[in-house]
Amino acid sequence: MNAPAPKRALVTGGSGAIGSAICRQLAADGFHVLVHANRGLEAASALVASIQASGGLAEAVAFDVTAPAATATALETLLLQGPIQVIVNNAGIHDDAVFPGMQLRQWQQVIDVSLNGFFHVTQPLMMPMIRTRWGRVINITSVAAVTGNRGQVNYSAAKGALHSATKSLALEVASRGITVNAVAPGIIATPMSQGSFDAAAIAQMVPMKRAGKPEEVADLVSFLASDRAAYISGQVISVNGGMI
Repeated sequence: MNAPAPKRALVTGGSGAIGSAICRQLAADGFHVLVHANRGLEAASALVASIQASGGLAEAVAFDVTAPAATATALETLLLQGPIQVIVNNAGIHDDAVFPGMQLRQWQQVIDVSLNGFFHVTQPLMMPMIRTRWGRVINITSVAAVTGNRGQVNYSAAKGALHSATKSLALEVASRGITVNAVAPGIIATPMSQGSFDAAAIAQMVPMKRAGKPEEVADLVSFLASDRAAYISGQVISVNGGMI
């Protein structure tokens, strides 16, 4: 008797530090991981090669989550191989400025990637997922969406909207065996955060006196994507070393 095909998991922004850790962990968990990139296709392909060398299943996909038509076309192609039952909406950008000096472009671009990107990716995948009566939608947000942060009105607005979308979508699909949750990291050791927070600042802001590891975010995503988390939905779970 043939074993069932592994479930497929799409991780947007999969070539970044947190995205890469999530992709590696989901592949280790037995998922066939679709590593998404926009401009970082070379990095995504290198990650896929590394996952495959470790015995995992992965492939790279490239499209711009802010472009609805291009995203829809890419997803239609992916769906030809079957439903995608785990969606990790990890793609996001910063473009920080204090609000009185924020340009319209900065507002729109940050909202476009995190919030509109969530819609462009997740909405077309929902009905195929619903038909399987099993699925996981995991939105990677930020502690800034919980507490606010100076210079990040746009980023906080985008990620905070994802918290509300998480709760509403969870209600809609709960009876279909699908959970929807948000993971809100604090300061995580990535190239992006290293330019913003030195050791002294981290020690002052984080009770655990250190930045988190991308793998610590990935471990929570791994749990939420598993059958063990089948009764957890509509939640915003922080990974922040006790900041809040």
